[in-house]
Amino acid sequence: MSDWTYYDDLKGGEKGTTPRVTVTKEMIRAYADLTGDHTPVHIDEDFARKSHFGGIVAHGLLGLALTDGLKCQSDLQFPPGASLGWECDFTRPIYAGDVLHCEFTVGFIRMTSKPDWGIVHLESELFNQRGEVVQRGRHKLMILRNPEAGEAVK
Repeated sequence: MSDWTYYDDLKGGEKGTTPRVTVTKEMIRAYADLTGDHTPVHIDEDFARKSHFGGIVAHGLLGLALTDGLKCQSDLQFPPGASLGWECDFTRPIYAGDVLHCEFTVGFIRMTSKPDWGIVHLESELFNQRGEVVQRGRHKLMILRNPEAGEAVK
């Protein structure tokens, strides 16, 4: 894919924006079924409505999964590499009906001991339709160097 951004193309500070996704009760239910987490605030309308949330909310990890999937559809894409981990804060609940998108910035970058790879930290924020940050985090990735760049770059 020629639209990939390789490690060699990065200086830090590059920004990416994702498309939007609407969180549905069906998505929340499917995630509950997939993971086995059937906590009532995620699946029981009456319980959720009476809770401090006031309605059905998504699992925090569903928000993180959506962030990762949206990132793969963004205007800044990397070649397949390896995820080295996530740090994530759940700052607000994600409600059924929320429309989410993610914005991320390339932060820390460095070469690895493997000459064909570099490490990149993506600082991300997941926003709802009101512009509120519902999750904030950092994704640590190992991404490929451009095979056409050779040893002359970085």
